[in-house]
Amino acid sequence: MRPLTEANEAIRALVESRTDGSWPADEYELLLLQWDAAIRGEVVEVA
Repeated sequence: MRPLTEANEAIRALVESRTDGSWPADEYELLLLQWDAAIRGEVVEVA
């Protein structure tokens, strides 16, 4: 599982790198799943 900060940075980098108007939906979906897992992991640790 990717730490939350790394997942956020990866999503931000992907969004900022889109200069040609294309959108890598598969890559974005994978990053969102990793972000979700990181959020859930942190919620479980805090609870």
